Amino acid sequence: MQIQRKNRRAGFTLAELMVVIVIIGLLATLVVPNVMKKLFTANITKAKADIVAISGAVDQYAIENAGRYPDSLEALVTPDANGFTFLRQETVPKDPWGNQYVYEPPSSGSQKFRVLSYGKDNAPGGEGDDADIDNIKIQNQEQ
Repeated sequence: MQIQRKNRRAGFTLAELMVVIVIIGLLATLVVPNVMKKLFTANITKAKADIVAISGAVDQYAIENAGRYPDSLEALVTPDANGFTFLRQETVPKDPWGNQYVYEPPSSGSQKFRVLSYGKDNAPGGEGDDADIDNIKIQNQEQ
């Protein structure tokens, strides 16, 4: 009668681990660029949605105040005598990159105001993630 010993340990061999690591690396190189592209478009879409909402609130403010536009976006979240605000939140939202939206009231004799985000770089101009997004460009794209 012979007793056989099992000296082999349970687990993965180095070769098996290397194969798994290579597969994970290949998947990461295929998935990460697509996820980053979706994140990029999501930030732009959110900024556009915020700008449209803020622009609508500015228009509503002007209607309620006999054609007078607000001096700043803070007026949209400041409750009036009845507790009404033009934006349904306590503070003016920030853009997806954490920057304040810029508001340019209409110049004298004009009714064109501008609400914009300077993009990720928070500087005028730029391309891609750094491009400016404003209500006038959004309106022109819809037409």
